[in-house]
Amino acid sequence: MSVGQIAALIAAGAFVILVVLLAIPLIKLGRTLDEATIAIRKTHEGTEPLLSDAGVTLTTVNTQLGRVDGVTASAQAVAANTKALSTLFTATLGGPLVKVAALSYGLRKAQQARRLKNAPPPKKSKRSARA
Repeated sequence: MSVGQIAALIAAGAFVILVVLLAIPLIKLGRTLDEATIAIRKTHEGTEPLLSDAGVTLTTVNTQLGRVDGVTASAQAVAANTKALSTLFTATLGGPLVKVAALSYGLRKAQQARRLKNAPPPKKSKRSARA
């Protein structure tokens, strides 16, 4: 065997050792990628029911919002009707009612003034004379 052949064998052995040393991290990297693929698949399987539940929830919320809009519209109509009724009541009965109240107040004051004018003078009590 010549020196060139021995050198070639040593180079080939070194190359085999190099390939084996590089194969170990590559095998570990492959296992890591397999685990990552499994984790992504499980995550995808777990998110599908969540997304469908979220769709159902959004549909329910939209239905409830439609009902709230109906209630709000009804409340607005009631408020408008109450305002119209209050305006009608004020226009119909408000003016005459104020006039009646003013008349009764005036009559009461006139009657009180008349009583004071026709009433005998108050008698002095014994207590007020002592003081």
